[in-house]
Amino acid sequence: MIHFSLKPYFAYLITLLFIAQPTFAIEKVLVYAAASTSSTISEIIDLFNEQNADIQVKVSFASSSTLAKQIEAGAPAHIYISASTQWMDYLQQRQLINIKSRLNILSNKLVLITPKGKFFELDMNLKKSLPKKLDGKLCLGDPAHVPVGIYAKQALTSLGWWDMIKPNIVGTKDVRAALTLVERGECTAGIVYSTDANASTKIDLIAEFPSTSHNPIHYPVATLPSAPNSAHTFLNYLRTPQAKTIFNQYGFTTTQ
Repeated sequence: MIHFSLKPYFAYLITLLFIAQPTFAIEKVLVYAAASTSSTISEIIDLFNEQNADIQVKVSFASSSTLAKQIEAGAPAHIYISASTQWMDYLQQRQLINIKSRLNILSNKLVLITPKGKFFELDMNLKKSLPKKLDGKLCLGDPAHVPVGIYAKQALTSLGWWDMIKPNIVGTKDVRAALTLVERGECTAGIVYSTDANASTKIDLIAEFPSTSHNPIHYPVATLPSAPNSAHTFLNYLRTPQAKTIFNQYGFTTTQ
């Protein structure tokens, strides 16, 4: 009697089943986001990645102007989140965003801060009188191109302070850099967004600039022409209740 072993056939069958298992390609999405959104966007991305096994979102933070220039130079970004409409307009004029995907998702406020415990007397309504003790360095984003610096220049000009205080201004690469210098006590005061001030325990928030003293602080978002479908999935996620809750917890006002 001839005996046949079934083991090789079982082994072959198992091999076929293994080969036949579907493979899931993970789509990668790269977000270029304004520095002032670093805490919120990082938290939202972590939550999104946990909920979407087939999509991996990563992010690069810098000033809106720096990111826009990098995108113009061919950086492989899929989504752009700007802290100003100016730089989104810049990319739109060069046909570097999907116009139909563009929308404003957030708004913010502009505030004056000092190092913790270094409060100086100041008119809390920020009327048109230069604070007597604001005679040291004033840190803010570079007013030539960084959104928070542009807003700050508009506000200081509106209040009649710009010409007097211009020699004391230290322009930084982005709002978080300005915040860090104030936290370290390297600047007497700084101008940042209220969300940045809320995120720090090393500063005192002195006053909020009148909204009428500068252009509205809106955060537009858009996908780029090279964006995969998964990028649109993440963009839509930014408008969900989960994402809005996180934005609101950090002090942003959601507009969508």
